[in-house]
Amino acid sequence: MIAPQLLAPSSLLVGWLLYAGLLSWALWRAPWLELFSDLRRQHLMFGTVLGLFLLWLVRRDFDVGLSYHLLGMTAVTLLLDWPLALLAGFCAQLGLLALGRQEWIGLGANGLLLVAIPVAITEVCALRVERAQPGNLFVYIFFCGFFPAALAGLSCAVFGFALLWHGGLFTMPLWGADWFGYLWLILFPEAFVNGMLVTALVVFCPEWLETFNRSRYLSAPWKDGQDPP
Repeated sequence: MIAPQLLAPSSLLVGWLLYAGLLSWALWRAPWLELFSDLRRQHLMFGTVLGLFLLWLVRRDFDVGLSYHLLGMTAVTLLLDWPLALLAGFCAQLGLLALGRQEWIGLGANGLLLVAIPVAITEVCALRVERAQPGNLFVYIFFCGFFPAALAGLSCAVFGFALLWHGGLFTMPLWGADWFGYLWLILFPEAFVNGMLVTALVVFCPEWLETFNRSRYLSAPWKDGQDPP
């Protein structure tokens, strides 16, 4: 998370415009009829917002105006699908805003970094895996859980530093040359936490995952000469 004082006014404005457009699109594409008619999905939605809010409260704030915390949006996207995942991330941001842990002027830029980019990466990976139609359960767990989470953490860090460099208001630290080495401290925890959450959901509650094809991954094997179930 980046404090708005470190970003250029143009970055803040463009961030708000892009984030507002994505949220409007999510509101248009969200399955409201299914959400209001299915109590289970409502509980998943509200529980996910609360989980994200609590996860983002556990963070390290630095004096320079930067904050680090886990994203968790990969598991959220696989759980709710991308429209509701975007809205859940926005609601979690509003919770941080209410507690004074985030400023409204930087909501758009941070929303793109913390919510939109991870959701987009996870959705693209999930669509590619579904298009390939693999029969191996571990393909879904790795290429929809572990790998997108690590890529989302990397993309968030790279785009975040790009915004800071573009604004020119943030003095890059002396250890900037070692920045790529510190990336592993971001990528591995993000991949591990999201991957473990996805694995647990696949094992115990596969029906909760909107992007999980139970008929293909969990169908019983058949012998040669028999028709598949």
